[in-house]
Amino acid sequence: MGVEPRIVEAARLRIRLVGQEFGAQQRVIGTGRIGSVFAEIATGFGCEILANDLQTNPDLCAAGARYVDLHDLLANADIISLHVPLTPQTHHLIDDAAIGRMKSGVVLVNTSRGGVVDAAALIRGLKKGKIGGVALDVYEEEADLFFEDLSASVIQDDVFARLLTFPNVLITGHQGFFTREAMEAIAETTLSNAAAFERGSGTIHTVTHEVLSRPIPEPSEP
Repeated sequence: MGVEPRIVEAARLRIRLVGQEFGAQQRVIGTGRIGSVFAEIATGFGCEILANDLQTNPDLCAAGARYVDLHDLLANADIISLHVPLTPQTHHLIDDAAIGRMKSGVVLVNTSRGGVVDAAALIRGLKKGKIGGVALDVYEEEADLFFEDLSASVIQDDVFARLLTFPNVLITGHQGFFTREAMEAIAETTLSNAAAFERGSGTIHTVTHEVLSRPIPEPSEP
């Protein structure tokens, strides 16, 4: 007796919708204010947090996070979330070599800066099945893509166009932060910094050349 085709199709659809529970091994690269908040949220889902940063956050350590070198982080992560500034040291931090160290099926999330990820290497990792899923709020060449309506245009960026074809890639167009509260906070912070500078009392969030030029921790040998 044959099986009703609709039942077969429903079973196939259900298989495609199978996901991964969030209580996995989360790896956070960059534990400044945003990365730390993300890590704290993830612990609420029962995630094990391993982190990598130039500076250790004692509050995260108290919450159960452990700091490891970059090589260990890449090799053992189920999910990797990037929260680092774009500097010469972090440019293409995620490249072919970094992807090669990752576990098969890893999920990569980038809400920091597009240039931290080599998009062409990302495509190669996706095609090989090394990367199981990608969530991008940023893209290296986003200035020509994210801030105007291109729905009736032909996308000239072949790398970006290829990323859009993958069913396991989600791109949110630098809109992940876009709430009324976030916009108000950005405006208040910007004006407070400008006012503090005008008064000669320094700035609230100082970024110096020394901070930007610090090297990222080198991966250890396997």
